[in-house]
Amino acid sequence: MKILFIGSRLFDDVSWYTKKEGITTILTESNENAINLDLADKHYIVERGMEGPREVAIKEDVDAVIPLIGIDKPLVDVGSLKDTLEAENGIPVIAAGYESAKLAADKYHTKQILTENNIKTPSFKKVDSKYNIEDVKKDLPIVLKTPEGQGGSGVKIALTADDVEEFIKDNDEVFSEEYVEGFEASIEVLRWKNKEVALTPIYKGLTTTKGTHPLAKIKQGPLNINGLDNDKHNNALRQLAVKLSKLANVEGTMDIDILHDNNSDEDYIIELNTRPSGTRYMTAATTDIYPLCQLVDMASGKWDNKKVENQIKNYYSAELPIGNFPEDKKIPENKIFDGDVSYVVHGPKNYQRLTARASTRKNLNDLVYELVPGYAKENKIEFE
Repeated sequence: MKILFIGSRLFDDVSWYTKKEGITTILTESNENAINLDLADKHYIVERGMEGPREVAIKEDVDAVIPLIGIDKPLVDVGSLKDTLEAENGIPVIAAGYESAKLAADKYHTKQILTENNIKTPSFKKVDSKYNIEDVKKDLPIVLKTPEGQGGSGVKIALTADDVEEFIKDNDEVFSEEYVEGFEASIEVLRWKNKEVALTPIYKGLTTTKGTHPLAKIKQGPLNINGLDNDKHNNALRQLAVKLSKLANVEGTMDIDILHDNNSDEDYIIELNTRPSGTRYMTAATTDIYPLCQLVDMASGKWDNKKVENQIKNYYSAELPIGNFPEDKKIPENKIFDGDVSYVVHGPKNYQRLTARASTRKNLNDLVYELVPGYAKENKIEFE
């Protein structure tokens, strides 16, 4: 079995698994100084874009291709590559096709599709010459977005009229979205050959008018909301995630961003992302299912959604933006949760994050205070 991986940055998430499975790995990467190149059996430095990976896939006669790209912009090109390689060369590409990726990349069109299918999303309007900008200024605070925004880029929480004017001046296409007071969550869903399984919803922190990026917030899993039947609520979110994966006709993995309104207890879908999730370590910690390793199973023909469903476990987990892990503590060599009480450390120096899990919240608290006592005390960590 020989698999081509496009992009090296996330390759260490799966390299341990490909070695375990005896799979020959090839990497393509546009940056000759990129990390993780040495983890593959062979690598090629190619020009940006999908032509280089396409040529390598054909030249090396690979059995499958897995794109490991964590940003939206190239994903539409990845979709075109998938459609071409599968149709013309019979090489499966474990990713969303062109139409699916195009839908997810356009946040405005995504919201239109959600609305057409009676799926709740915060109210939104296109801002153009037909829409009175002065009306936007009356609805403050309000979220302003560009269709291609991602990870805080192309997104502005406008608090003043000047904020509105400045954002509209700097962007050609803009739509407004109702600001929801509550918290953010996300859920990953895996889908291959019309079979799917949703994993677990992850809590990503309170919404704030400061627009704090989820990576800077403390995450918890599984999602737990005071006053709700959380098993029932989380299962409803999983069913919705499956519905959305079918609607988008996604393949591989999809990350769904959710806003929960604390006032109405409603859940709103805000984005569909056809790329590896920023909460993948939390998903793995909570469920013991490693999303990117599932892509390898899809590529090798052994993926079974029912089997994955039956393997899902239920741990308590947390992810902490610690900055730097203490030098006197051991960082696990591979990004694997080794046992009921375990952890991984990920991210570059000065921006490291600790993801920890345990079978009880008490054990989770104890583990966090053992690993990062200063951070835990400063942030008054107490998972309940």
